[in-house]
Amino acid sequence: TLVDDEIPLNAGCLKPLRIVVPPGSMLNPAPPAAVVAGNVETSQHVVDALYAALGVMANAQGSMNNFTFGDATRQYYETICGGAGAIADADGASGVHTHMTNSRLTDPEILERRFPVRVETFALRPGSGGAGNKRGGDGVVRRIRFLAPMEAALLSTRREHAPQGLAGGD
Repeated sequence: TLVDDEIPLNAGCLKPLRIVVPPGSMLNPAPPAAVVAGNVETSQHVVDALYAALGVMANAQGSMNNFTFGDATRQYYETICGGAGAIADADGASGVHTHMTNSRLTDPEILERRFPVRVETFALRPGSGGAGNKRGGDGVVRRIRFLAPMEAALLSTRREHAPQGLAGGD
């Protein structure tokens, strides 16, 4: 998405970039700064900012939606997909992970066999990708019912401020 397919491979394409990240910044924090989920949450925002600055792709879902649950004997962790940002000539893909991962969820049958849970819903959320000349991909709804006491947590971003579109899109 950064380079048009019609550009021939050349030395300029292979020259490394020098990236300067000042100590104490969000991307190079100093102790005791909190860094939990830095690889899964911060990386999403960095890539979205890069694509937006270059004007090649609208923001994706912007969060890995880190969901954990468990009890004293078992733990489960997953990242819940969303929608990819639109590009100039195409809508974004729906129900996918973007940027730093393309992880797969545990099949519902296996999850329900290993944990006292029922996956009640896992479906696209129609219209959630935003409006524009090209639409962002739709996110998902994932509803899990616990059949025994469990503790659960969700680490995510973009709940108060939606991902940004490009060229006037939402």
